[in-house]
Amino acid sequence: MTIHGIIPVMKEKGYTSHDVVAKLRRIMKQKKIGHTGTLDPSVEGVLPICMGQATRVAEYVLELPKRYRGSMVIGVSTDTQDQSGVITETKAVTHLSQAQVDEVFTQFHDQIDQLPPMFSAVKVNGKRLYEMARQGKEVERKSRIVQIYELTCLKFEHKGATAEIHFDVQCSKGTYIRTLCVDIGKALGYPAHMNHLVRTESGPFRIDDCYTLAEIEAWIEKEASPNKMIHGLDTVLGHLPALILPDTEVVRVFDGCSIELTPDQPPFIENQLLRVYSEAGRFCALYRVQNPNMAKPEKVFRDVES
Repeated sequence: MTIHGIIPVMKEKGYTSHDVVAKLRRIMKQKKIGHTGTLDPSVEGVLPICMGQATRVAEYVLELPKRYRGSMVIGVSTDTQDQSGVITETKAVTHLSQAQVDEVFTQFHDQIDQLPPMFSAVKVNGKRLYEMARQGKEVERKSRIVQIYELTCLKFEHKGATAEIHFDVQCSKGTYIRTLCVDIGKALGYPAHMNHLVRTESGPFRIDDCYTLAEIEAWIEKEASPNKMIHGLDTVLGHLPALILPDTEVVRVFDGCSIELTPDQPPFIENQLLRVYSEAGRFCALYRVQNPNMAKPEKVFRDVES
């Protein structure tokens, strides 16, 4: 039986995101399955997995903010920008205070420029950066703009010749937290690297919503039905406005027809995506507003019951 829905997985350390997909494909016996944002093997946390028709909304999960909790070491840098790398520079930390850290953190709010690290999956001229980095190569990369919505220092402490900063950050897709740690270190005047990270939120999902692979497998063996763990496709689309249509119009939606927007409906913005529901609450489609009077189908979910 094909499952159409999203299951929030608690990715454990040592697994790649692709490992999780492969293991879950076997456990759930699903062919069409995919993750919603890569997590490094050393990082644990929330990884929503889409199955069946839910893979068609994965791109919208990728666009949603993520939240992380982690720590960085000030005074030591590595070639990978995290704890797994080879030390490249050290500098004894002196005269660094919590107030200085808080002040520097304010510089990283809002939009910032980031240079993707060499040890990353970004492609340059068709090759992954990490592949070239493992060969000892360093190539020119283009910086990218990312959004830091929140950045908070949770704890600051000196540890001998180094210091450790524990932090919480909410950010946009494409943000490299390793690079953020390195850049914060530079702003403080020291080499730095990330030494621990957990993704605590991905879109609407929190750690408390997640299941480990072992829990999922045990549940399937016991109950044979994963319904308890599965979230509907529209769970990740709550930030989009909803449009409820009478059953006569829903038939036209399933046929892929445009729908008329009437004055009695809320005003929508041109090019805006809408969640379309039947009067009974069934999620039917995503439509895009073309003009104040009409919306066209973006994705129709004919065979998926809410």
